[in-house]
This record gives sequence, structure tokens and C-alpha cells, in this order.
Amino acid sequence: MTTLIACSHGTADAVGQACVRALIADVRAMLPAVKVVAAVVDVEQPQIAEVLAREAQFDDVVVVPLLLSVGYHTAVDISRAVRAHTNAFQATPLGTHPLITDVLVDRLAAALQGGWEHGDHVVLAAAGSSNPKALDDVERVVAQLRLRTPAPVSVGYASTASPRIGDAVEAAREAGARRVIALSHVLAPGFFAGLVGAAGADIVSAPLAPDVRIAQVVVDRFQTVLASV
Repeated sequence: MTTLIACSHGTADAVGQACVRALIADVRAMLPAVKVVAAVVDVEQPQIAEVLAREAQFDDVVVVPLLLSVGYHTAVDISRAVRAHTNAFQATPLGTHPLITDVLVDRLAAALQGGWEHGDHVVLAAAGSSNPKALDDVERVVAQLRLRTPAPVSVGYASTASPRIGDAVEAAREAGARRVIALSHVLAPGFFAGLVGAAGADIVSAPLAPDVRIAQVVVDRFQTVLASV
């Protein structure tokens, strides 16, 4: 048997915690024969190294990061924990899967209940990272969104990378946007979602989770690793 460890960032936000629990419950429902356990890399417990040390005693383990892009937590925290066990493997983050773009498009539609207006501009509001691969992941999502939205799409980051979300919102207005929509590229309510909400956009979309399609992405990432080992 192979255990799936669903590893999220962790948050002190009670609603965000509930969203992650709901996402993991959806994964369990899709994989009834698989042991699915939760771990985090920050803020909460249990931490990924502790969970891996326990689970790898009994089974092979696949860690699926409940994160949207490559970054410090995936490349360092999770990878270091995985490398400590010869029977542990790491899946790729969720964000570049086509279903994530589908969810983003639906979150936009839900935020724009009156529909699109002339002069709209979308800022994809991502967490940010110093890892260039993380920024590449976000740019791939932006490219997909540009094919599916009638308004211009740019990107802003909550931390570490530039431009910051607030700067991207202001740049859109300076370029002539009449209404700026911050499209939350965050999984659940919490610290980063709060930064998105405070960045000055006219409309802010809801975070992505819970959504059964995100659970399907987790399952796909898990099964891709199983097929390769």
C-alpha cells in the first residue's frame, strides 16, 4: 500500500483550515482504498517531517503538496523531508494542472455576477516566491487565462516577487482600467488571501478551495507518481 500525504502550507485562519480539511475529505472519497493523511509545512501541526517519519515506517509514501507553485516549501521543506526516506516520493504542486485554470475561470464568473464590463482588467494575485520556477508556474496560468477571458490579465504577488499586487492594481488603472479584479491564486482563506483582499482591487474573487476539481488534481498528481515508480 502507498500512503498519500496531503501537505498544505498551514494557516491560523479557522475558515482556511476547514477548507483544507474539506479538500482532503474529497480526496479520501475519491481514493477509498488509499490511506490519506494531512501534514503542513508552517503555522500548524503536524509538520511534514514528523508525518513522514511515522508513515514511512509502514508504507511507501507519496507527498502531494497542496500548494499552487514550486517554491521554498516544495523545493526545500518538503523535498528535505522526502529525501530522508528511500520509500518516499514527492508529487508536483497543483497550480499548472488545467483543472486549476477551470476553477479560476469559475471564481471569476462568480465574482462578476453582473458580467464583464468595458474597461475590466484582471490581476492574477499569487503568493509569490524567490524561486524562478514558481514565477514560471504562475506565468503559465496567466497564459491560459488570457485565452479564456475577454479582459487583459496581468500578475501581482503578495510577497517576495514583483510586482506586488497593489502595484499591479495601480498599474492597471494607470493603463486605463475602469475596474480591476483581483483573481485570488490562493488555495484557501488565510494570510495570503488577506493580502489579496487588502491590495485595493475593485473586486476580489474567492480562494480556490474547497472544490472537487482540486481534489481531482491531487488524485492525478498522486497517480502520476505511482505510475513512475
